[in-house]
Amino acid sequence: MPLGTLDRSPPPFFKQGPSALSKLVFCSALAVFLMVADTRLGLSGPVRSALAGVLYPLQWLGLQPGRAGQALGDHLASLERAQAEALAARQELAKQLLRGGQVEQLSLENRQLRQLLELREQLPPSSRAAEIVYEAADPYSRKVVLDKGALAGIERGSPVIDANAVIGQVTRVHPLSSEVTLVIDRELSIPVLNPRTGVRSVAYGEPALGVLELRFMASNADIQVGDLLTTSGVDGVYPPGLPVARVSHIERRAESTFARIFCEPLAQVAAARHVLVLTPLQTQRPVEAPAPEKAAPRAKGGRP
Repeated sequence: MPLGTLDRSPPPFFKQGPSALSKLVFCSALAVFLMVADTRLGLSGPVRSALAGVLYPLQWLGLQPGRAGQALGDHLASLERAQAEALAARQELAKQLLRGGQVEQLSLENRQLRQLLELREQLPPSSRAAEIVYEAADPYSRKVVLDKGALAGIERGSPVIDANAVIGQVTRVHPLSSEVTLVIDRELSIPVLNPRTGVRSVAYGEPALGVLELRFMASNADIQVGDLLTTSGVDGVYPPGLPVARVSHIERRAESTFARIFCEPLAQVAAARHVLVLTPLQTQRPVEAPAPEKAAPRAKGGRP
């Protein structure tokens, strides 16, 4: 066969079509056209919505294994947490039962001792609920204003407590409101007692640090970080045994006779909303019955 009659064109399998440069130019032009059309006409919005509607069931099915695993893990974690809380609650209940028995026994002994020594019975303090409406405008003091006043039976000098501890004292009473000086105010001082050692002291407010300070305590005094301080009741205002603060920092210096002792208040002085206003101890003293008058001696020779 003559060479001139041979077909020199490549077979269809090896045909390349348009060149790579032509494809690049065409795809670039199409991309620019689609971007301009989408910007001007918003053509891709319906397409996206349709694709999202079609693919949502597939996405939901794909997320279910992960959600099921997460729900199972949360269930197991909550179950373990509930078991741990139940165990802690049972242990705390056992402690409270023990303490309750001890309190009943101590109350009985206290009552018997008071009867034996003919001491006055301590009356439980009455209280009135109140709400803190705002803080006082004075920037140099730490005071709050309650929504109850003299018309509600609030008295000047009444102790004020929140759910945790003593928060302050009523220092000014109006007919419909009253002002409470917080325990961290520099003008307020509270006689306190360290139940661990039985030592009495006085706690003064430190508004700059937001703490209380025990002043005039010797450097070698038996006090430790973490000691609880309660009201001593010797001032005739605060009922004894109310929590006040906990010792947080002690500075003992060789050149000073007294130690610097700082205490963190247990009350929520910056976040309390509802409080109880107690009646001062000095207004709870029962009126003693007057002693019977002795009959005057009859004079000799006089008539009966």
